[in-house]
Amino acid sequence: MNNLDADDYVFLEKFCLDKYRFSHGDVVIFSSPTSYNERSLKRIVAMEGDYISNVNGAIKVPEGHCWVEGDNSASSVDSRSFGAIPLGLIHGRVTHIIWPPQRIGKVDRRIPQDGLSL
Repeated sequence: MNNLDADDYVFLEKFCLDKYRFSHGDVVIFSSPTSYNERSLKRIVAMEGDYISNVNGAIKVPEGHCWVEGDNSASSVDSRSFGAIPLGLIHGRVTHIIWPPQRIGKVDRRIPQDGLSL
């Protein structure tokens, strides 16, 4: 399951916050780097030390940061707009959809190819 719906209720795993244990493909909820009171849900596509390419060329993701993008790249406000985000802004990793019943299941960690800046 790649895309989450706005009406989905999700399970947010917070054990990953200990020593910031995140991986490529993790779907995370984080505080917006431009407005701390806003929360966003995006997929990690690059970790610290990785290179990501965009219209300005290649960017190295700084230490203690990650690059997040939405699965629907055409309408997503994500790292392509605001840059890499500090790992400290992440509230947890989304692992499962728990409501509605017809959508219950594990969240797919595969990165959609059309959602990558690489």
